[in-house]
Amino acid sequence: MSGVWVFRNGVVRLVENPTSGAATAASGKRKALLYTPTGEVVASYASLERKLAALGWERYYAGGGGDGMLQYHKRSSVDLISLPKDFAHFGSVHMYDIVVKNRDAFRVIDA
Repeated sequence: MSGVWVFRNGVVRLVENPTSGAATAASGKRKALLYTPTGEVVASYASLERKLAALGWERYYAGGGGDGMLQYHKRSSVDLISLPKDFAHFGSVHMYDIVVKNRDAFRVIDA
């Protein structure tokens, strides 16, 4: 992974190096979310939800849930994890969001 973390207007995002990103896309490598305590790659939302629940995250239901997002919050913090409802749209941005908020439990790897 190469790039720079940018903090702007209260939002942190990873700006990847365009040359390495193009090389990764050309080689077909994708990112995967690794649960470090067990070494398991997260392959579904059911698996992810169990792991997040064990870390104190709870599903957050607001406004009927018609916005196409799944959200999780932790009572002990103001953090909120927002994910697309369809796991097929679960990308590296969402993975890094989980990693930043759970540094000891998750890591993003090349799949």
